[in-house]
Amino acid sequence: MRLTVLGCSGSVGGPGSACSGYLLSVDGERPVLMDCGPGVLGELQGRADPVEVDVVLSHLHADHCLDLPAMLVWRRYAPRPAEERARLYGPPGTAVRIGSASSEISGEVDDISDTFQTIEWEDRVDVDLRGMTITPVRVNHPPETFGLRVTGPDGQVVAFSGDTGMCDEVVEVAEAADIFLCEATWTHAPDDRPPNLHLSGYEAGQIATKAGVRSLALTHLAPWYDAEEILAEARSTFSGPVNLVRPGQIFDLVP
Repeated sequence: MRLTVLGCSGSVGGPGSACSGYLLSVDGERPVLMDCGPGVLGELQGRADPVEVDVVLSHLHADHCLDLPAMLVWRRYAPRPAEERARLYGPPGTAVRIGSASSEISGEVDDISDTFQTIEWEDRVDVDLRGMTITPVRVNHPPETFGLRVTGPDGQVVAFSGDTGMCDEVVEVAEAADIFLCEATWTHAPDDRPPNLHLSGYEAGQIATKAGVRSLALTHLAPWYDAEEILAEARSTFSGPVNLVRPGQIFDLVP
């Protein structure tokens, strides 16, 4: 199983990085795009055909889903349009959220069902998709948000925190994962940030240690914070390998 980072900037796009977007693939199967924030469609091109990917969303904040209207245009109007609908998994309200953003008329909702077959997550109900099994687990972040545990055909596990504050559920998502792709939006200064919204590097390391992951990959870093400080925080609470992910980075998970 391969994980390719398309975008990893937190809350807004950053210098040289799109917002949240990660490409998952296994041999012999079409790839799956995990989150599709602004700028991700451009990064997808050259790595996969946009008419041949399915999409899974952690939640419906703009930085995680609002390149889907652009993908809708590609799939409808490119010289080789899609021959079948893509599967689009997401929280309740996904079709309306993306349809509202895609509509040409304010206040109306584009019917995206010609292009996407939208399926809403059910907490802890496995989904088999393109050779992988995806387990969505509700985590601590508004609006309704799911951490995603992706298991490959040979048992490899990529765990994605989604956006979350500290909670037992994100530890469940990450349990013994080969790679824990964990948001670390800010530094650990509790007086300077709202509770139950995002993680610091310090907290990401704590979760990785508690879950017993093999490696920690920090993502969703807001561009107004010092990434090296967040990295140092994570290393202070997790003794295993820690990466700051970057656009274009590839992780190959072998059995």
